[in-house]
Amino acid sequence: MKKVVITGSNGLLGQKLVKLFLTKAGYEIYALSRGPNRLHEKNGYTYIDVDLSVSAALETCLSEISPHLIIHTAAMTNVDACELNQAECDKMNVELVGHIVSFCKQHGVRLIHLSTDFIFDGKKGDIYKEEDKPNPVNHYGLSKWKSETVIREAGIDHAILRTILVYGLVDGNDRSNIVLWVKKSLEEKKHINVVTDQLRMPTLADDLAEACWLAVKHEGKGVYHVSSSELMSIYEIALAVADVFGLDKKYIHPVRTEALSLPAKRPWSTGFDRNKSVNEINLPTYSFIERLQVFKDQLDKLEGLRTG
Repeated sequence: MKKVVITGSNGLLGQKLVKLFLTKAGYEIYALSRGPNRLHEKNGYTYIDVDLSVSAALETCLSEISPHLIIHTAAMTNVDACELNQAECDKMNVELVGHIVSFCKQHGVRLIHLSTDFIFDGKKGDIYKEEDKPNPVNHYGLSKWKSETVIREAGIDHAILRTILVYGLVDGNDRSNIVLWVKKSLEEKKHINVVTDQLRMPTLADDLAEACWLAVKHEGKGVYHVSSSELMSIYEIALAVADVFGLDKKYIHPVRTEALSLPAKRPWSTGFDRNKSVNEINLPTYSFIERLQVFKDQLDKLEGLRTG
């Protein structure tokens, strides 16, 4: 049995990964997060409540497990919070990664690490390849680029999966994302301002978890881009959500990013070239609309269970 540690197991991707690895033979799963376990599934894995930002606690926990593989999803991902609390961001997104990398190097452990499109400035005018030069425009993007650099320079066995605008359904359904925010706002007939000048390729969390598994299965090396296949403005994404869920689009108002006065700058267009991922780890190709329908089906099933 290979021991796999999944950090941030209470988060969206972390939950998806635990559930996915429970379906795979030959793995002993250790789910690490802070606070009570939020997963509905309580059996088949070991949950450990640990503050990963405390290096001694992390070292003790990993030493006791002695894993073969670490999938590191824990991070500070709120872009504006990272901008306003840069020291806290660096502690979680850079220093923690450094501690994990040090453990991996010392014990020969493989690492799967999650990164972001926000390492790019969005000015290319075309989709980004893995080898394109990073130039983050906010502190969150900078912290994630620094973490990539720490991993690469350590020379450990690793794969880095960069992704874009992740959405999905967690146990308890108490965390928002772009799709849930638009859906809830329209259901409540709230007017929302949505930007037209940021272009993204949204990623269903289930697909990102699958990509992590494929990187493990195919022993992927280096950086891989993971996202849906269409480059869309966030305004277009919101309109698509309204269409799929049958909601009134009149509450969605197009604006420019500058009108929102956000603490952190955002890159303009950060679509991904996914050819390396398709060719090396067999990443499936899905459109946003296809996966949005899957997400709707998941929500409908959940609502059915609640009312059934």
